[in-house]
Amino acid sequence: MAVHLHVFVLSLFASTVGPFGGFFASGLKRSIKIKDFSNLIPGHGGVSDRMDCQMIMGGFTYFYLSTFLHNNTFNPLFWLQHLSFDQQS
Repeated sequence: MAVHLHVFVLSLFASTVGPFGGFFASGLKRSIKIKDFSNLIPGHGGVSDRMDCQMIMGGFTYFYLSTFLHNNTFNPLFWLQHLSFDQQS
């Protein structure tokens, strides 16, 4: 059940905030007065124009996973170091 909650949060962010990566990239291009970031993909603005939403989504996913899913409260090494030899066997 918890997996469904995490998938819901990530999909909600991807569908609402993720597309704003394109708007941010457009604003940056307009501020420095260029049409495309590169001409690697002619007519599409380059690779970074194709990947701007993924960059924002990747940053959010990293933040979300490191904050909510990688819980460091259970650390086996910590517990093994604080157990006596008899308790470990």
